[in-house]
Amino acid sequence: MKTRLRITALVLAMLLPIGILPSQAEKPSGKVIRTMIIAGQDGSHWWQGGCDAMKQILENTGLFKVDFCFTPSWDGDMETFRPSFKDYDLVVINYGGKDWASATQRDFEKYVENGGGVVFLRSSIIPHENWPAWNLMTGLGAWNGRDEKWGPMLYLKNGKYIYDYSPGWAGYHGLQHQSVIDNVASDHPILKGLPSRWKHFKDEIYLNLRGPARNLEVLCTTSDRGRDNPLIWTVTYGKGRIFADVLGHCGNDPEFSYSMTCAGFQETFIRGCLWAATGEVNRPVPKDFPTEDTFTLRMDFSAPFNAFPE
Repeated sequence: MKTRLRITALVLAMLLPIGILPSQAEKPSGKVIRTMIIAGQDGSHWWQGGCDAMKQILENTGLFKVDFCFTPSWDGDMETFRPSFKDYDLVVINYGGKDWASATQRDFEKYVENGGGVVFLRSSIIPHENWPAWNLMTGLGAWNGRDEKWGPMLYLKNGKYIYDYSPGWAGYHGLQHQSVIDNVASDHPILKGLPSRWKHFKDEIYLNLRGPARNLEVLCTTSDRGRDNPLIWTVTYGKGRIFADVLGHCGNDPEFSYSMTCAGFQETFIRGCLWAATGEVNRPVPKDFPTEDTFTLRMDFSAPFNAFPE
């Protein structure tokens, strides 16, 4: 009977479609990264859909275990929002709302100073404009009254950082469109091995970012109106590693999360999270990563079965 069961199981395994088997790179190896995604308020984005997509992107790798932590609604009591940051290896922030309570701010600062990993995604560079530590952690911000008093606009020209202290507001975006992304720090662990240029699917591109811009390294830019504008960068704050990414627009409709289906967005996001949490990116380059001429999509937020070597 046991022999018959073994044979049956073997036959079933041989008959299973290869496409459902996870690639070697998508299997967990070692410690799973405990991750908290913070959201709950955002006046311009469908944050629920963005959070669901990010959880799938991370957990589909087998490398992360994701919990959500949502703030009260706009009319709620922010004093009740006090997450236990220290219980997590990584905090991903997808938030664009009211200021956190002072005690929560202090908890977060201590978490990062002591080596906690942080990812700021999209509109999370907008809030807390009057919280100095937040602005140092994000490095660059936009809107909410930011002007030259908050720091310079930062862009690249011929590979050199240009700090523009001229007066003006921070933050601008045009209509959503496809963009060619330049990896300008190809030796950084997050980008190592990836194509130097790749096409990103339709997205809303943030421009004219400004802030303290200290301890900051720009990883990816896109060209607009004669400037190479930062889209992805890292910041160090105390012992903490911070990854900031303003790609991944998710509008006020479940159908508007298409920018997050871009394989380029998903892969750089995964790599940024790995680096922020561990300082390393032990992940092969997927075969479906976009080229300069062609974007690629992962509609189910998971790399295809043959994306990585076995």
